[in-house]
Order: sequence, then structure tokens, then C-alpha cells
Amino acid sequence: MQAHIQTVKTLLDALPYIRRFYGETIVIKYGGAAQIDPALKDKFAQDVTLLSLVGMKPVIVHGGGKSITELSSQLGIKAEFRNGLRVSDRDSLRVAQMVLCGEINTEIVSMLNDHGGKAIGINGKDGGFVKAQAIEGLGFTGEVREVNPDLILRLIEDRFVPVIAPIASSNEPSHPGFNINADTMASAIAGAIRAKKVIFMTDTAGVLDKEKKLLRSLSRADVEALKADSTIVGGMIPKVDSALEAIKYGVEKAHILDGRVEHALLLEIFTSQGISTEITR
Repeated sequence: MQAHIQTVKTLLDALPYIRRFYGETIVIKYGGAAQIDPALKDKFAQDVTLLSLVGMKPVIVHGGGKSITELSSQLGIKAEFRNGLRVSDRDSLRVAQMVLCGEINTEIVSMLNDHGGKAIGINGKDGGFVKAQAIEGLGFTGEVREVNPDLILRLIEDRFVPVIAPIASSNEPSHPGFNINADTMASAIAGAIRAKKVIFMTDTAGVLDKEKKLLRSLSRADVEALKADSTIVGGMIPKVDSALEAIKYGVEKAHILDGRVEHALLLEIFTSQGISTEITR
């Protein structure tokens, strides 16, 4: 009996947050261990399905860099990176599109649908809803220049969970398109659809101070100061930059969340303290 009562208490504890975020759009950048470990993948699918069923509007933007590198190696295509971004020639772009759109996207959609969700897979070329331009020196790796939110908003209105592969189209006719960093894609889409939150799932606890303690809440000024004194370095820099971009676009909060924790999304959204670093206006 006590176990049942505790279950009810847990549900009641979540009720204020369900009420607060009912009807709100939450963009989730899905990557890292949560996208690779079978148990974490299953928990992620459960979390997203629950968010949808209680009236929230999740939108997934996924990465897939490790899988792209693995297939490229098998095909004899050398992976090259500059400043943390992949250099994409035509062959590399073809591999990226095969992996992101043909393999990972369909797997996530199937996973969500198997758990009772209503997911649909798209990429930025569909309806031309994400336009990009080349980043100098990176070939067909691009940066987002324009997001037309109509397609995603219609899918959300019909209660679909959009699952978006980070491939974008170009304004040039017959152009093969661009491979986009998933963090920046999530940030741009979150701003375009006026999302309440954007959550970046990572393989770290969040933003840590020099003593490796989690920093719970940061402003833009805090982030810039932490970058200046080399507290924020390496791979965390593009994540906080994407978070700051989302805030600039009008998103209320950006979260850098440890995707290695089971049910990390529910712990972050439905508990008072959460488990992430949040970056606010």
C-alpha cells in the first residue's frame, strides 16, 4: 500500500509542472549516449511520449556524428574537422544524409511510435523549411540562414512529434544541400517556432565550475565571463553558444542536460530543482 501511495505522491508532485507546461512547445536536441545506449534510448522514447500525452508539444532535433564517422571510415572516406565542425565534400554529405535521414531519423520515429507516440520524420529540405549557406572552408557544412516554421507548426497542431534530421536546403537551384550542426539547428528551430524551452542533451552533467561542480543557472553575462576565464572550454563552447542564440531568438530558457541519466527529461521538467544547467534571459 505504501508503495502505491508514494506513486500517487510522485504524480501529484509533477502536477504543477504538467499544468505550467501544458500546450507549450519544447525543442529537444537528442544526441550523445542517450542516442546510442539501448536502455537510454528506450527511456528517452518513454519520456518524449509521456510529454506528448500530457499535453506538451515536443520537437526532436537529432545528431548522428559518430555514426557518420563510422560509415565514412567503412567507405574509405576520411573524416575531417575544423573548430569542431565536420568538413563535408559531396561524398561526405551523401553519407551524412544516408545516416541522418535514412537510418537514425527512421529509428527514432519507430522508437517513439512503438511507445505509443505519434512521431513523423522530416529534414530541413522537406518543404524547404530550413535554408542554409556554406560556412567558409567547410564545403557542404552550412549554417542556418532561414527557418519557415509553417511545416512544423502544422505537424504540432495535428499532434505529431516532429523528428528532424539536421540537413538543410540551399537557395541555389539543384544544390545538394547542407549538413548542419544539430545544436545550432535546434536553436534556430526553437526560435522560429517560439518554443518555451530548448534542451540540449549531452554526455556531461552540464556547465561545471573550476571545481567541477554543476552551475545551476546562468545568464548571458555569466556565460561570457566563464568563457573568458576558460571555465567553459572545448566542446561545451558551441553548446552554450547555441543556448545563447536560442535565448536571443526569444526562447525563455535553454537547458544543458546530462543525457546519460535515465529519464533525464522527466527529472528536468517535472521536478523543482531539475538536474541541468539552465541559461535564461
